[in-house]
Amino acid sequence: MAATEYIATGRRKTAIARVRMAPGTGKIVINGRSFEDYFKTLALQNSVLRPFEIAKTLNAFDVKVNATGGGVTGQAGAVRLAVSRALIEANPEHRAVLKADGLLTRDPRMKERKKAGQPGARKRFQFSKR
Repeated sequence: MAATEYIATGRRKTAIARVRMAPGTGKIVINGRSFEDYFKTLALQNSVLRPFEIAKTLNAFDVKVNATGGGVTGQAGAVRLAVSRALIEANPEHRAVLKADGLLTRDPRMKERKKAGQPGARKRFQFSKR
């Protein structure tokens, strides 16, 4: 890739996405696979492309992503955050529009831990009076 490379990290649930972005033609590669092949549904694809649409830089960057952990939806959210952060690194003027659309907010929702003496996080074992 080019000398001007922007690196950013995004997380969602247990998914982590490390993004390397360089000026180019809009080619997106995730874990060595094409973007359309990795995120099959249109909703996930649009989610990842949203930061580019908001910043009006749709085919301005080549993106290489390393996504690990979680499921496809979590990974898509992680990629979206990482791309948003990389766009700000590339041009700080994008910050206002990306922030207004909520693309810079790390989704804090995580799986609640299982508690001792219960079968799950909230579920209790059946209560018997007698």
